[in-house]
Amino acid sequence: MDAKFEAGINIAIKIPKSKYEKTIAFYRDILQLNVEEKPINNSTVSRTHEVKFGNNIIWLDCVDNYTHSETWLQLIVPNVEKATEYLQSNGVETCDEIEELPDNMHWITDPAGTVFNLQEKK
Repeated sequence: MDAKFEAGINIAIKIPKSKYEKTIAFYRDILQLNVEEKPINNSTVSRTHEVKFGNNIIWLDCVDNYTHSETWLQLIVPNVEKATEYLQSNGVETCDEIEELPDNMHWITDPAGTVFNLQEKK
């Protein structure tokens, strides 16, 4: 296999608008983690906050059209095209319609519906 998958540092939690402020307060006020709002220009995410979580970063994304939260994970590969070919040969299709991405990245899901962002190692 030419596609070596590694966990990335980014974790996105997609949060319904109705629960967003309470979720921000939970991470900031109860867990007392550093929570910082970041600018975002995305058609499906109206606001985002960055939370340092050990060696990882949790992105708390406000999504206006969701009814429940979802956790999305990052996968890093040496070559996105080869990894995509490998995944497709194993029955895993990309689902880039989920959310806008740069051309050199893809969305995939596991059988349970967990979303992964597939991107090249920098």
